Amino acid sequence: MFLKKSSPYLIAEIGQAHEGSLGILYSYIEAIAQTGVDAVKFQMHIAEAESSEHEPFRVKFSLEDETRFDYWRRMGFTLEQWKGIKQHCDTLGLDFICSPFSNLAVDWLEEIGVKQYKIGSGEVTNFLILEKIAQTGKPVILSSGMSSYAELDQTINFLKERKVDFSIVQCTTAYPTMPEHYGLNVIQELKDRYKVPTGFSDHSARIETCIAATALGASILEFHVVFDRQLFGPDANASLTISETKDLILAVKNVATALSNPIDKNNNSNFSELKQIFEKSLAVNKKLPKNHIITFDDLEAKKPKGFGVDALRFQEVIGRVLNRDLDQWDFLNEGDLLK
Repeated sequence: MFLKKSSPYLIAEIGQAHEGSLGILYSYIEAIAQTGVDAVKFQMHIAEAESSEHEPFRVKFSLEDETRFDYWRRMGFTLEQWKGIKQHCDTLGLDFICSPFSNLAVDWLEEIGVKQYKIGSGEVTNFLILEKIAQTGKPVILSSGMSSYAELDQTINFLKERKVDFSIVQCTTAYPTMPEHYGLNVIQELKDRYKVPTGFSDHSARIETCIAATALGASILEFHVVFDRQLFGPDANASLTISETKDLILAVKNVATALSNPIDKNNNSNFSELKQIFEKSLAVNKKLPKNHIITFDDLEAKKPKGFGVDALRFQEVIGRVLNRDLDQWDFLNEGDLLK
């Protein structure tokens, strides 16, 4: 199954934030390595193999590319450059994960030595590339993004027939994703339906989304990272900053630790000393004479426990008779009461 260093497995995606610059890409890798994630994710776009001049822009964001095809061409790297990128990740202790968008990209990734694949939302029904990846024998993380359950069932049956180890992540293909579209409920639905490791791929640019996904049982988290959301690019406003990523990782690991250490509410032995300090004993709130009959209005509860009748037993002393005088704020003990 997917390479699991921590739970949840944390994947920071650079995506297209590098703007086609190898230097910027390396800067992202180095910054991400300081956040505590397990893996860094890339997208391998080989323009000629995956696109054409007829592909429309999802969002018309580019000031320098006449067509979407031109954009992919500008964003690409050579095979040798990709080998260097993979080596840099290895050196920094980051798993290298990449989404291929063509069969040629799969060939390149095999030559680079990738150990697992991420299938983007748009490739879930691309059985040609799924067949190519299945032939590698490598595990797959499948994004459920734009797919219905009917489509996912078909794809997952395809993978199972080929004995592909896979996990699946809930993803909403919207940039940025608004809270009403997070689909956090789908995490458990996917887990119940497919019985495989299930996670969450986020485009909300908010840290609480992945924190909530962790609490709901996500074992994989993926999120876009950018130096600043005001930078150029189609995904910048749907990404976390490096600083936010560090906060997210700490929060997620704390939540995961809490979930892996369930509290037994039937056993409170660890609180014995604190209970002695914080719980209370009964006392009288006014000076009372011998032979006085105790009423509710005579009683107060004072710390600590063990110096008088436990406060939880107050009903047992109401109506009983004092066998001696008590001063205001004296603790009330069994020995102060007639049998």
